[in-house]
Amino acid sequence: MKILFIHQNFPGQFRHIAQSLIDEGTHQVLSLCEAHAPGMQGVQRMEYKPARTTTQGVHAYLAPVEEHVIRGQSVARALLHLKERGYHPDIIVAHMGWGEAIYPKDIYPDVPLVTFFEFFYQSTGADAGFDPEYPLALDDFLRIRTKNITNLLSLHAADIGISPTAWQRNLYPLEYRHKIRLIHEGINTDAARPDPTAWVKLGSGLTLTRTDEVITYAARNLEPYRGFHVFMRTLPEILRRRPNCHVLIVGGDEVSYGRKLPDGQSYRTKLLQEVPGIDLNRVHFLGKLPYQQYLRVLQVSSAHIYLTVPFVLSWSMLEAMSAGCLVIGSRTAPVEEVIHHEENGLLVDFFSSQQLADAVDRVLSASDQLQAMRDAARATILERYPLPEGINAYRDLFNDLLKRPPV
Repeated sequence: MKILFIHQNFPGQFRHIAQSLIDEGTHQVLSLCEAHAPGMQGVQRMEYKPARTTTQGVHAYLAPVEEHVIRGQSVARALLHLKERGYHPDIIVAHMGWGEAIYPKDIYPDVPLVTFFEFFYQSTGADAGFDPEYPLALDDFLRIRTKNITNLLSLHAADIGISPTAWQRNLYPLEYRHKIRLIHEGINTDAARPDPTAWVKLGSGLTLTRTDEVITYAARNLEPYRGFHVFMRTLPEILRRRPNCHVLIVGGDEVSYGRKLPDGQSYRTKLLQEVPGIDLNRVHFLGKLPYQQYLRVLQVSSAHIYLTVPFVLSWSMLEAMSAGCLVIGSRTAPVEEVIHHEENGLLVDFFSSQQLADAVDRVLSASDQLQAMRDAARATILERYPLPEGINAYRDLFNDLLKRPPV
């Protein structure tokens, strides 16, 4: 089988299925990506470059759309070049997020297009307007509706879509939902596993193990969408109650989602200035870590905090559960799809510092008594999100598409 993956930062969400195809050794796997993409050994690589930046002065609602169209055009040109050289894939798999999935069917109309649909923007009922600290104006409502242009164009073009959680899939309009299959790519439970011998050595020389009181928090970037502001405002009370605990915070200072601060300020800097009583001898900002180091942080965790507005569910929460963490999560829809309170984790109100501090205090006071909850967390991942199941779901989808008669 010839399969083409289109993702500006390949492999992204397609790492596991791509690796499976490579390992099988009978498939030709090609990626189309931008120059900054890490790529994968064994995957042939072709790069594209957006032809230009967005037009100066373009309407603010349309600037992201124009950027997506420019990127989509660049992808189309790269595909046309491949086609002229005689390349004809059996399947194309693309992520819709940056406009890359808008035009492949215009170059290869007879090739099945599988598109990853991550999030359909909503002005109510999801992330936008959830946190009263960041209220919406009329301009936001109009902008959010316009943001779905790329989503809708990609939905129309796709032969079939993929969403990783039921909540994310159900954000899409009912008239398109039948095109979207629920497939989570899976968690590598062999890598993300409990390890009672794990340890983490900090820059100060301090070494932490499972015998220490270790509170962990992980996000791609430290920002309000992942409840970083709530967590930071709760830390003084947690530190007061637990004088022997250490807090390990993994994540960068950029903004992946939501509003950026003026003058390039990071939310970490802002909240350290805002919140007194955070002892930086006990609260350790680790930045972005290599994957194996990040896993060791999870493996020494006594209590892992995962807060999110109703938005895309992070791999990190599932990896934490797979590593045997006791996750204290926000009582928001994407988290509630996985964590059931008092069974495989604890849920707290996203906005309640009191509930969060109480939950951390409870976990650290009775860690041994809550082992069953940790075990249930890992069992949830082994049952619902195992890597082989995600790979097989992709394979079944590909086989179904290849059996369809040509259009």
